[in-house]
Amino acid sequence: MKIVFLDVKTIGEDIDLSGYDRLGQVVKYPFSTPAQVPDRIADADVIVLNKVRIDAETVGDAPKLKLVCVTATGTNNLDKEFLDKRKIAWRNVAGYSTESVAQHTFAMLFYLLEKLRYYDDYVKDGRYACDTSFTHFEEHFYELNDKTWGIIGLGNIGRRVASIAKAFGAHVIYTSPSGSPKQEGYCQVDMDTLLASSDIISVHAPLNKYTENLINAAAFKKMKKSCIFLNLGRGPIVVEDELAEALEQHEIAAAGLDVLCTEPMSPQNPLLQMKDSRRLYITPHIAWASVEARTRLMKIVLGQIHEFFDIKHSN
Repeated sequence: MKIVFLDVKTIGEDIDLSGYDRLGQVVKYPFSTPAQVPDRIADADVIVLNKVRIDAETVGDAPKLKLVCVTATGTNNLDKEFLDKRKIAWRNVAGYSTESVAQHTFAMLFYLLEKLRYYDDYVKDGRYACDTSFTHFEEHFYELNDKTWGIIGLGNIGRRVASIAKAFGAHVIYTSPSGSPKQEGYCQVDMDTLLASSDIISVHAPLNKYTENLINAAAFKKMKKSCIFLNLGRGPIVVEDELAEALEQHEIAAAGLDVLCTEPMSPQNPLLQMKDSRRLYITPHIAWASVEARTRLMKIVLGQIHEFFDIKHSN
């Protein structure tokens, strides 16, 4: 069996992939352009990838190809009709990053809620060493207890965020952009109610026809001026230039983003102009990527290959 990793750098060099070597020949490419893919997978039985587009143009004839494994939940990069026609199976992975994304959601929230950048700078710039008081709280911050947390998209990650928010004493409400039935044990509201009522809003929804450009100028205008907005779903759910405008006009208090419309970030992104870390905090799509989550992910993919080819696991 020949297994080809098309963009192994997206997994990280710190993850043990030795289990794949036991299955046969393994070839790893850091990244692959669409033009490079046909030659690289010409004699592959399995390809493993994250972002590479898989369609008639990239796969070509690839006569031995039997299985495509996506190291992610989203499969927008797969032409499934083409794969079905070629009788090439595909697999994706769900649930591996729930804890990691939920944890990062709260890391982003507390960075913004407690003005941590300001206070860290205050100490490291030497101002605390020269102060006259034992305490300094010029930048106001508030407790999460008794706040209303609105969640857009109540899947595995949304539910985990809800449970942690409740542990901090927050009141949790949620909305389903696609109109999914109410989930027992959770308070479902319509979008307008969530936008107007929430002190914190976090997005954990997939990108689809219901969510693309969902959070736009009209949505920001409905939010509280004290609202902290977090997007850990997909970048195009938010209209970025309208978010920049909302922040500049102080229509919301702050925003934290782990996903953007274009990744890596476009130099023309209007959010690059905002340098105040108390108002805007952006991380480079890392919420999913704890060591544990990436290890879990690659173990699941390895298991999928074992299962597909009916290979018994060995220690």
